[in-house]
This record gives sequence, C-alpha cells and structure tokens, in this order.
Amino acid sequence: MAILTSYDWESDSWTHHNGENPTRQIWRDAVAEISERAKQTLPECNGRVDSAVKIVLNGDVELLPDGKAKVASQSHGTTKYFIVNGECTCKDYPKAPSFWCKHRIAAGLAKRAHTLAKTKLEQLASANNGTTEPATEQLQVQPQHEPVEAPTQAEPLVTPAPLPEAKSSANVYVTIAGRKVQLTLRDHDEEQLLSRLEKLLSRFPSEEEPESAPTPPENWCPIHHVPMKRYSNAKGSWFSHKTPEGTWCNGKKGK
Repeated sequence: MAILTSYDWESDSWTHHNGENPTRQIWRDAVAEISERAKQTLPECNGRVDSAVKIVLNGDVELLPDGKAKVASQSHGTTKYFIVNGECTCKDYPKAPSFWCKHRIAAGLAKRAHTLAKTKLEQLASANNGTTEPATEQLQVQPQHEPVEAPTQAEPLVTPAPLPEAKSSANVYVTIAGRKVQLTLRDHDEEQLLSRLEKLLSRFPSEEEPESAPTPPENWCPIHHVPMKRYSNAKGSWFSHKTPEGTWCNGKKGK
C-alpha cells in the first residue's frame, strides 16, 4: 500500500494516509516532466538526474519551511542526510558539473514537481466541477512533505553556486578598432590559460614600432657630419674639430 498525501486547499495543509489514488500518477508525471527539463538544462548531468528522480519518488526529500531541503541518501546499507541550500556536503558536490550533485538536483526536482502537481490537480478538480474556481475538496498527491512554491517554467533548478576564484590570470593589451584595450583571462588550469592567451595574441598581432634613427657616436659632429677629435687638459676633456673656415666646433649649436 503506497503512502499518499492529502492537500487541503482551504487550510493550505498536508496530511498523510495509506491508500491508492489515481492522482498518484499526476505526481509521477510531474516528476518526469520536471526531470526532462532538468536534462535539457543540464545535459552533462543526465545520470545524476536519473538518480535524483529515484530519490524523489522514494520520498527521500523533505522540503523545510525555510526553503532548504533535507535529502536522504542510501550508501552501504546506511542512510545519510544532506541539508541542501544551494550547496551540498556530499563527496560528489565539488566535482559535479557546475556543482550539480544528485542531492541538489533532487531538492530542485521535488520543489518544482510539488508546484506542477498542485497546478494539475487544480485543473483536474476544476474540470470535474465544471468551473474555473479552485477546488475546496481534498485531493491526493504522493509527496510526503509540505511543498515550497517555485516557478514551473523551464529554467535551471536553482541558481548555480558561484564558481571558485580562478587560480591563474593574465592581463594583455591589444588594439581593437584603433583603441588599446586591456583584456584579462582567468582559468583554473595554467596550461589552458597559456593556450587561450596564445590564441588571443595570434588574433591580435602586435603592431611593429617604427624604427628610430640610430644614435650617433659620441665623437660625431651633428652639425658638420664629421668625426671629432678628443682633447684633454687640466679642466677636463672634450671633442672638437676644425672647420674649413679655420674655426673650431664642438658639435653643439650656439657654442
């Protein structure tokens, strides 16, 4: 005999009792529909979604009044409980894609399936009563815990936890549309960061600096473009040369 839950629309409360009811299928259909949305949103976590569905259908998700969820997990014949609130303490959480372990997914599935099943039960009751008003009689649904309202449209189950800070970063200046722009690359793997940096630099090759005129030697006269001779006395040393006019020039204008 399956354990079912009654929902009283007037008092907004849930009670438990044993018995079979056709609306049990509505709950299972709601879980299946939400799980398909999850697989489309998180294709890399399809296996974890399937595991989460089993957890939900086994009634191992307890939705707490504060919005958190208590998820039971069976391992090696023992039961462990994880409190899910955007993150989980299980071993799979740090290595799961975008931190979507089966316990986080199960909590999200349960919240949305509760809301979707409630909506479908209202529609069913309205159709049976021939009215669009919500039903006031008790209806049956399989979940064993009080639901937490959540959107039913196709969207990620919960806002993903922020990614940890990148271990490596690199800054580079490139010229885009004639403007110098500073770009910052971040990555958790240094080799991947360098590979991305190489691709970026190949896309924006550096502009060659115009060659500057070579610096003339110290004994070169920039006025007459001739070499000068070094002279020394007690006051010091200097370079100069004799001009064709018979004067002396030290290579400095005005002196």
